[in-house]
Amino acid sequence: MIEIQEYNDCWEVCYNLIEQILQDNLKKDILRIEHVGSTSVKGLCAKPILDIDVVIENIAIFPEVVAVLGAIGYFHQEEWSFEGREAFGRRDDLVPWTADKHKQIWMEHHLYVCTKDSEELTRHLAFRDYLRSNEKEADEYGKLKLYLARTSKTRQAYTAGKNEFVSSILKKVLRSK
Repeated sequence: MIEIQEYNDCWEVCYNLIEQILQDNLKKDILRIEHVGSTSVKGLCAKPILDIDVVIENIAIFPEVVAVLGAIGYFHQEEWSFEGREAFGRRDDLVPWTADKHKQIWMEHHLYVCTKDSEELTRHLAFRDYLRSNEKEADEYGKLKLYLARTSKTRQAYTAGKNEFVSSILKKVLRSK
């Protein structure tokens, strides 16, 4: 079952808190952190899962980034990674771990480390930015996601059902650049 929820302002709040922890720990190793995916588009319904891209200069510093992320509870998921975009899983619901005595259960999120020239990063930002500035298409995308969540038997079928819409937007946006 795919769970799609109406947009929730808490998504941005949670992202901002996680972003700050990542910034505080990764400091000099990163260029920036981006909130991508449907939860980053105000008003768009989404699976309640944040997508976060940590952007690095180049792959040479990746081992250092892996070590820092490991210290706060993330682990590299090589099987979900590909050139330019490395995936990370969470050891438990308290990740990212903080030094606070008060433990925080965090919203589910997907963390990726992308090089600044990564094609995947370019696609993530282009799609997000397009939906943020085109309410009609964002609404259309939301309706498609709700329909697919009701009718898809598997997560793979849900994702495949979105591919044509996403591809058509990316062709339009990336062609103009």
